[in-house]
Amino acid sequence: MPALTVRFMERRRVGQTRTGGGSALYGVQGTIDEIGLPLASTTFVVVDLETTGGSPNTSEITEIGAVKVRGGAVVGTFATLVRPTVPVPPFIAVLTGITDAMLVDAPPISAALPAFMEFARGSVLVAHNAPFDIGFLRAGCEQLGMAWPRFQVLDTARLARRVLARDEAHNCKLSTLAQLFRATTMPTHRALDDAKATVDVLHGLLERLGNVGVHTVEELSLWQSTVTPAQRSKRHLAEQVPAAPGVYVFADDGGRALYVGKSKNMRTRVRTYFTASETRTRMTEMIAIASSVTGIECATNLEAEVRELRLIGERKPRYNRRSRHPERGSWLKLTVEAFPRLSLVRQVRDDGAVYLGPFGSKRNAEAAMTAVHEAIPIRQCTQRLSPHRPVSACILADMGRCGAPCSGAESTDQYAVHAEAVRTAFTGDPETVVRRLRARIDALADRQRYEDAASHRDRLTAFVRAAMRCQRMGALAAVPQLVAARRLEAGGWELHVIRHARLAAAGTSPPGADPRPYVDSLVATAETVAPPPPPQPAGTAEEAECILRWLDSSGVRLVEVDGCWSFPARSAATYADVVAAADADALGARPFADRRGLRPAG
Repeated sequence: MPALTVRFMERRRVGQTRTGGGSALYGVQGTIDEIGLPLASTTFVVVDLETTGGSPNTSEITEIGAVKVRGGAVVGTFATLVRPTVPVPPFIAVLTGITDAMLVDAPPISAALPAFMEFARGSVLVAHNAPFDIGFLRAGCEQLGMAWPRFQVLDTARLARRVLARDEAHNCKLSTLAQLFRATTMPTHRALDDAKATVDVLHGLLERLGNVGVHTVEELSLWQSTVTPAQRSKRHLAEQVPAAPGVYVFADDGGRALYVGKSKNMRTRVRTYFTASETRTRMTEMIAIASSVTGIECATNLEAEVRELRLIGERKPRYNRRSRHPERGSWLKLTVEAFPRLSLVRQVRDDGAVYLGPFGSKRNAEAAMTAVHEAIPIRQCTQRLSPHRPVSACILADMGRCGAPCSGAESTDQYAVHAEAVRTAFTGDPETVVRRLRARIDALADRQRYEDAASHRDRLTAFVRAAMRCQRMGALAAVPQLVAARRLEAGGWELHVIRHARLAAAGTSPPGADPRPYVDSLVATAETVAPPPPPQPAGTAEEAECILRWLDSSGVRLVEVDGCWSFPARSAATYADVVAAADADALGARPFADRRGLRPAG
């Protein structure tokens, strides 16, 4: 019998004694390689897919690329196009370079998928953002009636978030990691190239993990879900937080806010930060320096949402990524002068001017401004003009982009028509802007100038989105007081007092009780809110949007309205399809951006 086999058998007979020979057999401690499957001898199949969209429920695979590696060496590759039953959307064709013509002679999924499954048999599957790729593969198996093998799956994106520090990689996109690890093949949105890039990323990550004692597949799986000592040592902080709806604040030793969040059950939510379910690197960093958690109970979910926004804006916690700087919003202003023009400003003033905004970025504000300039020949120069002191016209007049009021070619009354068109587009029906830009987009598309058409479409979308938002907020901000209620599932009512689009008070009435006295008490004790300059809300734009979403939710009833809450029947909302189409195109062009509908593979 071979010596290795005898040695194995002896180790399995721990505690037995052999008589007659005089020597005892003792248990032998196995090496780390014998405890689990060594990474050095594990066969990995690194796979990448190209698809027609982002969801396996509505999209199909168009390409499969895979690389089989063992011991750091490539032992095989697999690559095939796959003929889907639906056309490839144009934005996917632009992204990947895969067109319908290329797929005419490609094998269908019924031939390609079984071939890949045979190639991957007995290996550990690896993918970057594995839930996406594995979700499509599993859906394909279900469609073909094939049993899904219980592959062990590794996600290089998830590994990277655990292995890399924030100063090493600002994100965990495949292109970023490929540059970091000096991959020999850079990702190109083609399956085999992306799989090859992922191989180099995998090897780079495994090299890092070897330095921290991870040498087997089993250890790697455990390491991914290990709770750090810092998380484990801080679990007691959750016990100080009420098991109630509200807002919780993590703070450091100096009392500085690190992170603000909200939950329907604060204690349960805070506990998850100290468990393996919390995989965000920045949250692990935050827990390491947090010394306290404070819970602030709220009467309603809307109050919790608003309080979270206000605390983030006031205390600017370093680990919150959104809502930290509401004061940085930009507005478009139609100035008040003889020949009004558009100006980009930070503040809304009560000066009789018309405003549009706020914009979350200067780029979006400039895009909306350009959309107006392309549709309406309002002047773009910045100097103050006088109808009594004409000056030389600029080149925009020669191009027909401006009526040249500076030179006296347009009188104040003639120019006022353009200014009124801008004012109407801001506050009422933007039909002029939408119609003229759509005509220009169609003309560019007819001449196959698709990139120019897309740029115009993006500018139009920025304008319509801002106008819709501004008109909705401005209408609510004009209402001195609005009281609304919604019945709770357990009985009773949740009540909110809203003044100039700011939440002034929140409360509930108990089941079976008359809510009227509770409404009266809430109104009497609500925050006093001064009217802001229109169309700005008294609170932040995000707070106003939260309130509007709640008012639009099912079951909300208006109890009192002081003033008139309305906006024109023909408003920017008439062109909501412009925004919806742009959002759909953007989501389709980034099919890997949203995987909330996919389950982790395993």
